[in-house]
Amino acid sequence: MQVTGEPRLIFNRDIPIRRLSHLLQPAAGRSARHFTTNERNYMSKARKLATAKTNGQLPPLHPHAGGIDIGATHLQVAVPHDADPKPVRTFTTFTDDLLKLRDWVKACGVRTVAMESTGVYWIPLFQILEAAGIEVCLVNARHCKNLPGRKTDVSDCQWLQYLHSVGLLRASFRPPEHICAVRSLLRHRANLIRYASTQVMLMQKALTQMNVQIHNVISDLVGVTGRLILEAILQGERDGQKLAALKDHRIKASKDTIARSLQGDWRAEHLFALRQAVATWRHYQNQMAECDAEIERVLATLASKVDPAQNPPPTSTLKHKKPAGNEPKFDARTELYRLCGVELTQVPGLQVGTALVLFGEVGPDFVRRFPTAKCFASWLGLCPDNRITGGRIISVKTRDVKSRAAEALRLAANALWQSQTYLGDCFRRWKARLGTPKAITAMAHKLARIIWHLIKYQEPYDPAVWARAEEKNRQKKIKRLGKNAATLGFQLVSIP
Repeated sequence: MQVTGEPRLIFNRDIPIRRLSHLLQPAAGRSARHFTTNERNYMSKARKLATAKTNGQLPPLHPHAGGIDIGATHLQVAVPHDADPKPVRTFTTFTDDLLKLRDWVKACGVRTVAMESTGVYWIPLFQILEAAGIEVCLVNARHCKNLPGRKTDVSDCQWLQYLHSVGLLRASFRPPEHICAVRSLLRHRANLIRYASTQVMLMQKALTQMNVQIHNVISDLVGVTGRLILEAILQGERDGQKLAALKDHRIKASKDTIARSLQGDWRAEHLFALRQAVATWRHYQNQMAECDAEIERVLATLASKVDPAQNPPPTSTLKHKKPAGNEPKFDARTELYRLCGVELTQVPGLQVGTALVLFGEVGPDFVRRFPTAKCFASWLGLCPDNRITGGRIISVKTRDVKSRAAEALRLAANALWQSQTYLGDCFRRWKARLGTPKAITAMAHKLARIIWHLIKYQEPYDPAVWARAEEKNRQKKIKRLGKNAATLGFQLVSIP
């Protein structure tokens, strides 16, 4: 308690209850009406704190907080006990009931609610509450586990409401709504790619059952040569030499080898399965083309950070001149440069598809939520998770995080094993010393920190930054080779 001039009381939660007891009862010779406003507010807070500590509960930091337990068919909603005579209610997941839930929560004076990210069931309610101006705290289910043996939907929503009211929950990262739209389209496109690859495996199965080994001779069954041969087979052509004449000039196998691989047992049931697999694969390709057009349309509506017409992107470092098989058919590289302000594909290992996945998962302004590169790497689950007990580190394994952004960075890291850059050399050293899994995680961590730096400071990727590290590694190699040569009785001589 601090008094300066006019009596003023400053509330301190760390004051023991025994020191507040003299304020819980009116002082001798003074009635309640003789206390100042500051003194009455202080005594009210002291009583609440004493009651909370007596009941074994923490004082609320968010008195207008609610909790929602998400289910496929029913929702359990809990509000503060003094907000409604019936603080826990059940609603169905129909839209009209979601609107009733929103109206009831607002009538109870709830300003923020907490809910678990259960599958995709939370998305409709999240959008309705967010549009109504209610702050939604979407939490990880692992961070709000209740005591064992007390698991019911009602207790779950009350537990969420209590944890959120005392400030023990932390909201998960969710990009803005316009980025979520791009993310949904990109995830749908990834599903289409997976479905199309399943049809390719069904084609190979049908050909194997007929002992037609063309997919073991050419590398891509749905490439230019493979599609021409499959179309001719479905039209009734069985002559191996005529089918082999359809090969592209880039195919290394000879016509005789291809003709021999096309001799098989042409059974009707397997040809029927092959025909349906080819038709389904073409359908998914058309769906992917439509999805690419929709992604391009949505990206065109987003705000730009740089004008590619005035500041064109730097020259691409990609080896291939045309997009790979599963890359978008539109100019996604220029769009990403316009939206992010930097050319992410300049970073070794990052191609257009990987950069597009990162943009859809975190957006171009994720550095506002992650103030440091360490925070970003921790959210991705790419940094060591030190578990300490008794003063000893018992585990440094990374956390089990399901993140599409982390998966994309791991794929980019694995693509560096042939890269003739500093990052490629670094990955090969780590791979030899740590093993492939740990090296991939470590390199993905390094790529995440590089991307955070590029987005944060809006600087282009500069390979010259690694010149000093490359020179240091070169001197280490020379020193190691000199020791090995001296051990064998030789001496290294530099060539001018």
